This record gives sequence, structure tokens and C-alpha cells, in this order.
Amino acid sequence: MPTFNDLLATVLERGTRLIDWRGSERATPEALARHCADLLSSKGEATGVALAARILEGYDGLDPAGRRAFFQSLAAEYDPDPEAVTAAAERYAAERSSAALASLAAVTETRRHELFRRLNLAPDGTGRLVSMRADLLTMLRDDPEFARIDADFRHLLGSWFNRGFLVMRPIDWNTPAAILEKIIAYEAVHEIDSWDELRRRVGPEDRRCFAFFHPSMPNEPLVFVEVALTRAVPGSIQALLASERQQIAPRDATTAVFYSISNCQTGLKGVSFGAFLIKQVAEDLAHALPKLENFVTLSPVPGLSRWLADEAKRDPDLPAARVLALINANHWRDDPKRATELEALLLPLVARYFVDARRGDGQPPDQVARFHLGNGAQLLDIHWMGDTSEKGLAQSFGTMVNYLYDLDKIEENHEAYAAEGKVTASRKVRNLAAAARK
Repeated sequence: MPTFNDLLATVLERGTRLIDWRGSERATPEALARHCADLLSSKGEATGVALAARILEGYDGLDPAGRRAFFQSLAAEYDPDPEAVTAAAERYAAERSSAALASLAAVTETRRHELFRRLNLAPDGTGRLVSMRADLLTMLRDDPEFARIDADFRHLLGSWFNRGFLVMRPIDWNTPAAILEKIIAYEAVHEIDSWDELRRRVGPEDRRCFAFFHPSMPNEPLVFVEVALTRAVPGSIQALLASERQQIAPRDATTAVFYSISNCQTGLKGVSFGAFLIKQVAEDLAHALPKLENFVTLSPVPGLSRWLADEAKRDPDLPAARVLALINANHWRDDPKRATELEALLLPLVARYFVDARRGDGQPPDQVARFHLGNGAQLLDIHWMGDTSEKGLAQSFGTMVNYLYDLDKIEENHEAYAAEGKVTASRKVRNLAAAARK
């Protein structure tokens, strides 16, 4: 990598000398639009790299209004020519030849594709384009015409961040501090509030952490998963992460618990590689520790409280309304009788939330469920008060669940979910859901 970076720096330096930067011209959306046009018409490699670097540096210097104006120019000026597309489509319909198909493919590709490819040649071009897309995503709601730009980003990033290009690396206490700091910052499920807490998660022998990296972003984790090696399937994140817990030797573990998976790059939203990470970690651990029998998650249920509120509004006589009334009562956690009643009412509803509830598109309402079930996992168990943190109580009244990754059945479960929307669940969970229906 240093040799390649040195070569790229030399090309950039030579290209810069060949270009008239108009001296005092400051970065404006209009100036960047001109540079983009120049980049697309550039034939020389050195000048192309220098132009790409200039555009990305100029973009970094824009304020939010300037970035919006820059995106507006990309949305307005780089679509395919409708007449050329129509002509090419008619030719292909008439000829069905390989030449006609190639012509159709060429004219339907937006010029933004080629612009982004050329911008990617700049030093750190890939990472800066990922950051640019993160900015774009914040503007989509107010500027729906930017969706065409995002479609181009997703197409290219999906190719550039193909699983074949990703490198899995273990994260431990000997990992460079700059990367460990990012693990702390990017943790999205269970907050890491100190270096001591991080050390408890990546230092002990019965803890593991793995991350995917891309060669173009070697110091930026894309996604990471935290793993606990245990003797049993856990039902509480408090016990799993307790500072005073008793450590075990990895050879004595029977269960690998994926208790947190965090996507790190907002600009890669919709580019999925978390599933590959979990499966690769499971396969590697199974090979390294043959006594492992179970590969499970301990997962949050982020959509539960919102779904229960909607159910209660739909029919005040449903158990959901009774559950919310108990939860809204003061000090229910300090009243064993009220807590027991709440548990008995809530767990069947949670099972029905997973097994029966669907969004308008036929998918389960819970985003974590969609991820794991879509990866071929089985919903194994539901745990009352598995997460008593403020966040856990707010989003799911403390409820957590286990998903089981049975390496022999992952593909079968995935196909059933993809083809039929089938939620693969254990008998215990199905029986709870049946009780809720009654």
C-alpha cells in the first residue's frame, strides 16, 4: 500500500502542474460543476487524478447550502438522453443483437456513474465518496429528486464493497488505538462508555470482536460484531457484560453469542455485509473451537414499544392496552406482583409481534428481526428484562431475544423467508404466539 500511495501522490503532483487552477478561484458549486465537466472530458490519467482531488477537496470546503446546490447540479445535468435511450431500445427490440444490447446498456447508464468512478481515483476517493453519500442521505426527504443520485451511489458502492473485496480482521486490545477509538464511537447497540469497558469486551480470552475493512479504507471499520463465549445461551445483557462476571476458558465454551453488531459508515446504508460477517465469524469459530454447539445472538427488539402502542390504539380492549397501563403505572419494577402479571401478558404479545405482525410490504416490523431472519436465523427464545438499560426499557420494555444460527439450516431458513416470508421460530415461541391469538 505505501508503494501504491507514493505512486498515486506522484501522479497527483504531475497532474496538478498540468492544470490551470485559475489561481484564486474559491470552491463554489458552480466551480465544482465546471470541474466535473472537465473531469468527464479529460483524457489524461494524471490530469484526471488531479481534477478528482480538486473536486473532492472543494466539496469538503462547501457549507450545507453549497453541498445541496452541488447535488442539484448532479441531479439536473447527468441523466441519460431520453431520445438516445428510446432509439437504442427500439434497435435492440428489432435486432436482439449483442451490439444493440451493448449500445442500450451504454446509453442508459447515467454520466454520474462515470463521474463517481473518476472521482474514486483521487487519494482516499472511496472514503470521501462514502462521506458524500452520507451527506446526500440527510437531504433526501426534502429533495426527493436526489434519489436518482442515490441510486447511482448504491449501484457503485454495492460493487466496490462486494464481499470479495472485504477483509475480516480481529479486534483486540493490541489493535491500534485509532481503530479502537472508532469501535467505541461506532458501537450502536450497547454503549461503550470508557476504555475500561472496551477492554472488558475485547481483552479477555472468552471475548472476541471482528470487523470488516475495505482495502481503500484500511483504518475505517465498516461493520463489527462483538462475541461472547459462554457455557449456555444467555438471556440478559447485564449478566453477559457484568464487570464481575467469571471468565471461562475458550475450550470450555459451548455457545458463541453475537451480542452486538454495528454498521459504522452511514454512507454505506443499504449496502449489506453484516450477514457475511456473522456467517464467516461463526464458521471460523466452529473451526477453531470444535466444542461450540450453538451460535446465537442476544438481540434488542427496537420496534416493540411502538407496535404495542399502535395495537392499544387500535383496540383498547386488547391485551396490549393492559400491558401499557401496567408499564405506565409508577414503580412497576419494584412491585413483584405487578411485574409478574406484566411478564405473563407481554411475552405472548412479543411472540405474536414476531410471528404474525407484518408491515405493508409483508415484512416483519422489527428491523433487527428482518436482518437476522433474512440471513437464515431462527427465532429461538424471548427474555423478560433482558436489557434493563434506559434504552432497552424505552424500546422494548427490557425484552431481548435470541436468534439461532444453525449452520446446517441457514440456507433453508433463508430461502423460506425470502420466498414465502416465513418466520422460522422455535416451538416455544410459536406456542407463545398461539396463546396471544386466543
